[in-house]
Amino acid sequence: MKEILLNPQLWAATLAMATPLALPALGGTFSERSGVVNIAMEGIMLIAAFFAVMFAHMTGNAWIGLLGAIVVGLIVALIFAWAAVSLTANQIILGMAINIFASGVTAYLLNTIYGFTGTPVDTPMLPTVEIPIIKDIPFVGHVLSGHSVIVYLMIIILFISDYFLFHTNLGLRLRAVGENPEAAETAGIDVIKLRYLGVALSGLLSAMGGAYLSIGALNSFNPDMTSGRGYIALAAMIFGKWTPFGSFGASLLFGFATALSMQLQNTAFSKNLIMMLPYALTILALVGIGGKSVPPAADGVPYTPKK
Repeated sequence: MKEILLNPQLWAATLAMATPLALPALGGTFSERSGVVNIAMEGIMLIAAFFAVMFAHMTGNAWIGLLGAIVVGLIVALIFAWAAVSLTANQIILGMAINIFASGVTAYLLNTIYGFTGTPVDTPMLPTVEIPIIKDIPFVGHVLSGHSVIVYLMIIILFISDYFLFHTNLGLRLRAVGENPEAAETAGIDVIKLRYLGVALSGLLSAMGGAYLSIGALNSFNPDMTSGRGYIALAAMIFGKWTPFGSFGASLLFGFATALSMQLQNTAFSKNLIMMLPYALTILALVGIGGKSVPPAADGVPYTPKK
């Protein structure tokens, strides 16, 4: 076990596995801070993962694939926002409906467009980045350098998200909308627009997480390849107490559980128990093992403007 923990590949895999969790977790933080529970992040990730591959293969450019995934993810998120915010539909039921739709429509499009052979093997991937100087440092270079560009974009977005939420007026207004929309509206804040903004950001970041899976870590799409990562991201956000750095820390913890389960597969440990690790950790997080988490007061509560 000691040899496994001292293996830099374990920690590099932890960061890689945490990325598709951290991105939607950050997005969910924006959405829930504005008062909207976006369970549809799982479906948005899955749809974005498919369209990332499709656009990347059609154009021969992985960056266009990423852009296409983000646009499609934003469209789905705005549809969710329209129904949840403007029509005050039940956010949980609506999110689950989108997730089920995403699972079905991506499998249908995969078979219709590419047939049973699956997505083309020559689909371009997003580039990996070797960090000068750091890449030559023993152990540290193996852990921090050589990842997909989305991993480093995620880290930049992490710092921007924290600054935006806690050090800008717009971030303060977004949090106010999620705590007390009536008081926010009385102060002249447009509750509906800010909730749309929160959901849109969750869609954008979830789409990036989905694209990472299909053209960042791999260059292919498989049905239901998100494997519940959108739900685990929600658990990471709750475990991280609805803060960007807390969500990232929880994502690292879940990423470590996944990476460790991969490292232990060829050992004497039971394969079935090993594969349970990340999901068992998610359940423990949700039942409050990390301490009591208090959500924004108006989280998940529909709001109708008084004006």
